[in-house]
Amino acid sequence: MRLQGYYRRRAGSLVFRRPFLINARRPLISFTFDDFPQSALLMGGAILNRFGLAGTYYASLGVLGSETPSGKIFVASDLTMLFEKGHELGCHTFSHCDSWDTETSVFENSLIENRAALSRLVPGAEFRSFSYPISLPRPRTKAKTADYFLSCRGGGQTLNVGNADLNQLSAYFLEKSRDNIQAVKNLIDRNRQACGWLIFATHDISDTPTPFGCTPAFLESVVQYAISSGALILPVAKALEVLGAPGYHSHSVPPRNLDPETELSRSQRS
Repeated sequence: MRLQGYYRRRAGSLVFRRPFLINARRPLISFTFDDFPQSALLMGGAILNRFGLAGTYYASLGVLGSETPSGKIFVASDLTMLFEKGHELGCHTFSHCDSWDTETSVFENSLIENRAALSRLVPGAEFRSFSYPISLPRPRTKAKTADYFLSCRGGGQTLNVGNADLNQLSAYFLEKSRDNIQAVKNLIDRNRQACGWLIFATHDISDTPTPFGCTPAFLESVVQYAISSGALILPVAKALEVLGAPGYHSHSVPPRNLDPETELSRSQRS
């Protein structure tokens, strides 16, 4: 299993990259919520809004209102509040597909289906950023997914600094340190010193969180420390705009001149 995990991380990090230099005048921080449990908006969003901030919610519209390991998922009427409060809605595939175990063609169809579902629910709305569900993507899935979004986000428990990969941005999952606030503060300090882009991720926000979420008190402590660091705190798409990410002002991601077979072969030789 350790070897399999190493292969996944290495495969994803080496191939189908979209290099982008993080060159910010001040540090950036984004708060993101995978799966979009209802509590992430009602509790987590309220905390962000109280400080005049907004977050990014990665949604799988095929599981609306269902009970999941990360809690009850949002319902369609929650989208009105989300947009009114200035939050961003990101894509998480339609069916919450495992990014490694799902065949690339099935995964891509789920992206298209999620986009169509959003158009029906909120005409004119679009997904600009993406988060890989459950695991890191297989290489060809990464290549296909990147064609649909300005950025795609993984995990990695680190910040984005220097030459980042817009096809697999790093994130730090808060639930992994919810009993160690100092570890989170240390990373915020590193982000301030490096003038990087730190993307926090989690799932539900509850006084009794699932293993994939954290408490409102913990999230509020993180938000307060993030503010005190002097970072500019923005949803992912807004952060991309500030950073001058390519394609931001167009309605679709510019085509990439990558041949998947050539790229994959080259990475395997290295």
